[in-house]
Amino acid sequence: MESNSLIEAMEGYFQAGTVLDLDRLDATYAPDFINIRTDKIGQTVSITKEQFMLTFRRLKDGGGSTLGTTEDVQYVATTVYDDHGSVVLRRVKEGKPALYNFVWRMADGLPTTIIREFSVEEDLSALIGMIRGSAAGGQQGVEIKSAHSGA
Repeated sequence: MESNSLIEAMEGYFQAGTVLDLDRLDATYAPDFINIRTDKIGQTVSITKEQFMLTFRRLKDGGGSTLGTTEDVQYVATTVYDDHGSVVLRRVKEGKPALYNFVWRMADGLPTTIIREFSVEEDLSALIGMIRGSAAGGQQGVEIKSAHSGA
């Protein structure tokens, strides 16, 4: 079942990110939001709302004005189940396709906040290296699992 309200909510979310509207991004992410990224070899990174917002604030404080464009977004499917809705989409990151599932909390049939963002990407090694390199700079608590760690 396609949900126009989910697509509209995603468009609003992407618009907020495009202009680094921190208040709108903060309101869009649920307090219990977690971004869970995995790659094709099984490396996984989990990032909380607080960690996401810290990154956005640093970017804006450093003179950044955008998180990039969203012309590459291709909506694959939407579905509503119980009090949740999912938007599955495809993007191209650094020339490689990535798949996403944004899970929204729903109220009265409308999306209210994003509670999870799942993605499958080609390779998270660069992100993992960046997180490990900045652990002393406020990125403590980011959960990283290796495909070989068994964790």
